[in-house]
Formats: sequence, C-alpha cells, structure tokens
Amino acid sequence: QVQLVESGGGLVQPGGSLRLSCVASGSILSIQAMGWYRQAPGKPRERVATIISGGATDYADAVRGRFIISREKDTAYLQMNSLKVEDTAVYYCNADVNTWVTRNDYWGQGTQVTVSS
Repeated sequence: QVQLVESGGGLVQPGGSLRLSCVASGSILSIQAMGWYRQAPGKPRERVATIISGGATDYADAVRGRFIISREKDTAYLQMNSLKVEDTAVYYCNADVNTWVTRNDYWGQGTQVTVSS
C-alpha cells in the first residue's frame, strides 16, 4: 500500500507565496511521476504541474511562470508565488508508483489553499 500526505496549505494574501509538500510512503519500488492537481468549489479537478522521473516538468498555462514543481526522492514540492484569488482550491498530490506487484496512481487527501485579502 502507498500513502501520499500533503502539507503546507493555508491562507495567504494575493501576491503572496506558499510551499506545498507531498510525501509518498509505503511499498514503493519506484515513482514514475508526481504531480499536483487542484479543485475549486463547483469546478472539476485540474492539473497544475507534473514532474517525471527524469526531471522534466510541465505546467498548466494558468500557473506557468508563477509555480515551480520539484521533487526529492519520494517527496514532491510545489512552490507557489504571486498567488491570485483564482488559485484558491484544494490541492491534491498524485503519484504514478511502481510497487513490487503493480503500477498504480495514488492520491493524497488534499490541502486547502485560500488566497484572500
């Protein structure tokens, strides 16, 4: 079994910064990719940023140039700068994980990010 635990969410003013963390643990053989997604009230979940095992990154247009995804071993980070009110959402971590018996997508429980003055 694999668990993802996010942290670092909170309330921040427009223009501020937050850093989210996601720690993967459990029966992990290797992690192919990790990513951050978000879901605002009344909207579908959307991809924010992904990082693959080779280090390549990709971003949604809405956050490119403001957010930075990084990874160290089994932990992914999302540095969020110049935050806007429209960045308010629950942020979820996702990981594409190989265990000894299978390969699956796993999700964290989410962390709330609220951008408000």
